[in-house]
Parts: sequence; C-alpha cells; structure tokens
Amino acid sequence: MQIWPAIDLLGGAAVRLSKGDYAKSTVYFKDPSRILEFFEKAGASHLHVVDLDGARDGETVNFATIQTLCRLSSMEIEVGGGIRDEERIKRYLDLGVKRVILGTAAAEDPEFLQEMVSRYGDAIVVGVDAKDGKVAVRGWLNVREMNAEEFCQSCCEMGVSHIIYTDISRDGMMRGCNLPLYERLHQKLRCTLTASGGVSSEEDIRALREIGIEAAIVGKAIYEGKLDLSKVIAIGKGETAAARG
Repeated sequence: MQIWPAIDLLGGAAVRLSKGDYAKSTVYFKDPSRILEFFEKAGASHLHVVDLDGARDGETVNFATIQTLCRLSSMEIEVGGGIRDEERIKRYLDLGVKRVILGTAAAEDPEFLQEMVSRYGDAIVVGVDAKDGKVAVRGWLNVREMNAEEFCQSCCEMGVSHIIYTDISRDGMMRGCNLPLYERLHQKLRCTLTASGGVSSEEDIRALREIGIEAAIVGKAIYEGKLDLSKVIAIGKGETAAARG
C-alpha cells in the first residue's frame, strides 16, 4: 500500500485543518519546501498536495509554491484544489505532476469529468469529500444532496481509475479512520481507492492494507510526531519486521 504524506497549502504555508474548518488551521511550515527533505529521507516516494485557497476560491492560488515543490522534489506528486478547467489540468501536468485531483468540478459537472477522463486517463483522480455521507464541495464549505458512495460508483462507471475518499468528520482529528466505510467501498468499487481523513496510527495502516486499500494519505499525525513516517511506509509495504524496528 502506498503512503502519501500530505502538504496542505493555505496562504503559501503548510497547514492542517480540523474537520475542514478554515478557521481552525495550524501552520506547520511557512516555507513548505522545508518538509520535502524530511519526507524523502523517511523514504516517501509519493506526495499529496492540496491548494486549500484554490479549493475554497476556485483559483490556483498556490501555483507558484506547487511549482517550487515539483522542481525540488523527486517524489511522484498529485495535486488538488481549485482545478476546475482543462487549462489548469494542463498547467499542472506540464509541471511534472503525475495526477490531478478533480473535486468540485467532478461533482458539479459530470460531463467535464467524463471528457477529462477520456483525454487524460489515469492522470485524472476524483477527490470525494464526504460530510455525513454527502458530497462536500468548494473547500468543503458546501454540502450537496448527493450520496457520496453513490457518487463514487458513478465515477467508476464513467472510467475514473482512482478515487481519493476523505471522511471530513475524521480529518485532522487523529482519532482513526473509518475502516468499515473503506472496506465497504473496496468491495463495491471497480476503481482503486485512497483513504484520507483520520489516518493516525500504525493499526490504521495495517487494517487498510489488509482490506486491500491501495493508498493512504497521512498528514497531521506525521506533523505532530504521532507517527513515524518511515515506519508507516514500511508497514504499508508489508514489511512487518521493519515496522517493529
């Protein structure tokens, strides 16, 4: 199972929110590039980046910062937040970004999603952000009357190869992830799945791997020192001896 440490950008800084609340943000690095060396030394080969300003406002506010991260990092990078037209998709792919995440655009314009999947294939990932089982959009500020699990199913049916599912109620709370939800989605969906929101213990990683989840995003637990990133990466690979140290 792949481990994707996360950098969430707000005003150019690396932050973490609690339950997606912009008023409850903690700044960890004013210069996000400082954390790249730590991630890479820990053995990370993947990086999840979200432009929180972009997700809320619909603009690629932190594009220059992401450009710097791409230039400095050798990791495989996926980017989300404010990507709502093809021009922005192209701009990120031209930077060397491996995958772009469509969230609001995917939920609000399924025809656009279908067209982008037909043109860019596996480079298009759908981010499904769920609040009380409903799809949340525009930086998690608006909740639509759309069942999140049914939306996942419809995305898979139109050819989306990968979904990142975030349980907003768990995000940034370090209380564990919603394992029954991810097990249910894994059984239902034909596309692969990344677990996001509340992944905060070695037990979470082991359980997700046993379920068959392809990837997990880790954020606050790494920044707070609650999880050892190198150990988590080893557990994701099934290297139990390394995980025991």
